Amino acid sequence: MQLSCPAPILRHETVQMAHGAGGRLSQELTQRVFMPHLQNAFLDQLDDQAKFDTVPGRMAFSTDTYVVSPLFFPGGNIGELAVNGTVNDLAVGGAVPMYLGAGFVLEEGLPLAELEEIVRSMAESARKAGVMIVAGDTKVVQKGQCDKIFINTSGVGFVREGVDVSCRNLRPGDAVIVSGTIGDHGMAVMTTREGLSFQSRISSDTAALNGLIHAVLDVVPGVHAMRDPTRGGVAATLNELASSSSVGIELQESSIPVREEVRGAAELLGIDPLTIANEGKLLLIVPEADAGAVLEVMRAHEFGRDATRIGMVVDDHHGMVVMRTPFGSRRIVEMPLGEQLPRIC
Repeated sequence: MQLSCPAPILRHETVQMAHGAGGRLSQELTQRVFMPHLQNAFLDQLDDQAKFDTVPGRMAFSTDTYVVSPLFFPGGNIGELAVNGTVNDLAVGGAVPMYLGAGFVLEEGLPLAELEEIVRSMAESARKAGVMIVAGDTKVVQKGQCDKIFINTSGVGFVREGVDVSCRNLRPGDAVIVSGTIGDHGMAVMTTREGLSFQSRISSDTAALNGLIHAVLDVVPGVHAMRDPTRGGVAATLNELASSSSVGIELQESSIPVREEVRGAAELLGIDPLTIANEGKLLLIVPEADAGAVLEVMRAHEFGRDATRIGMVVDDHHGMVVMRTPFGSRRIVEMPLGEQLPRIC
């Protein structure tokens, strides 16, 4: 009987169950798809953990899992989302993101070309954000047990000295600021998924916001709260902040920036833009005296050029968000009851 070795990965165009078995094909998957793009001094060790020095002070840690469908959408893909999302979760806590770990669940049959494009975009996103992916893991499941690829990213960073941002810090009189137009990411994914087309293409706003946040904190370290309004959008985020600080928030509808194509798509689908996910926008709650300085800094940054003040914190209707319409009336901006746009991130 003649024995033969398994076919090398180069003869496969899709993920095989054997790629997750820990043997030769697993090693070849790592060496041929992951390492060329994610290579760094930590990952090169191929240990079961990454060892790195820490700095004095507080450490921040975050983890998130990404299951967006489709994997590729105008303006980004699941790989960029996985890196940028965890970077932002650390940065809005006043931390400087440093190191990420990435776990991949791959479905049997996933084209290797798609996997490599996702890994390549993760490497590029990490480079732009100034972080390193220093640990990772890959699992393969049978066809039908996941939707092509799920990615978990965890990250650590170090909180800047003198910075104390928290959802419990809101005070009446604070200004509410958003870094730009809302709803871009959710509508980019949804319109692609539904095959809708508009005169102007809707693109995701996915971006790492740590550079923007760093610039703001350099000038105004006393920012009260920061959040990236992802699932549930601005409506969910502001309701969470109002509830946590036992204050009210009043918004000016005419001040909320929404692209016309996003507004049109939202109306077509019967969705309020305030509830649509964003992946590259920042909400800040800052003392009134600092609002002008914050806006000036943000508008000088590529991810904050459209920054605007959209409302204020009030000592009224505690735990609620209220919208003032152009007609002088007011309406309650409720916390979304469920996920209107599933598989957005």
